[in-house]
Amino acid sequence: MRQARRMAGRLGTPLALLAAAVLPMACGYSDEPLHRTSVRSVYVEMFQSREFRRGIEFQLTEAVRKQIDRATPYRNAPRERADTILSGEVLEWREDTIGRDFITDRPRETAASLAVRFRWQDMRTGKILAEQDRLVTTVQYVRLAGEDTYNARDEAAAKLARRLVEAMETAW
Repeated sequence: MRQARRMAGRLGTPLALLAAAVLPMACGYSDEPLHRTSVRSVYVEMFQSREFRRGIEFQLTEAVRKQIDRATPYRNAPRERADTILSGEVLEWREDTIGRDFITDRPRETAASLAVRFRWQDMRTGKILAEQDRLVTTVQYVRLAGEDTYNARDEAAAKLARRLVEAMETAW
């Protein structure tokens, strides 16, 4: 309260009262690390797939491994030496036409969605560190601009890998 009075003298009563009301609510900051310090290595299993279209599980597995290297302090390790294992399954790859060419009636723009489930488990304790039954991302691509399904799957895999690795961060 003493600080609020000092601020009132310097900044004026309305601003000081606003600061006194807002400062105690400014929570959500932490000095804890974003990633678990007890984990040093991750083995990323090849994602399984329920999809008829093959190949996306390879793209996704590679994207997740790269994202772990890029955005975490963890290192990718062989299964027998890893502290943790990340496993998952491609649940669905879906494409829907957003717009059609008026002359040829061919798809102009397409939206594609990729849905997966994953589990991150500590192999030393058996504890589940992170898990989601359905994680979905959507991308758009334009066929007339030379973009195709492979490009869309690659972009979706990279986007989903970022989200999956974010889910590996510790909760605040």
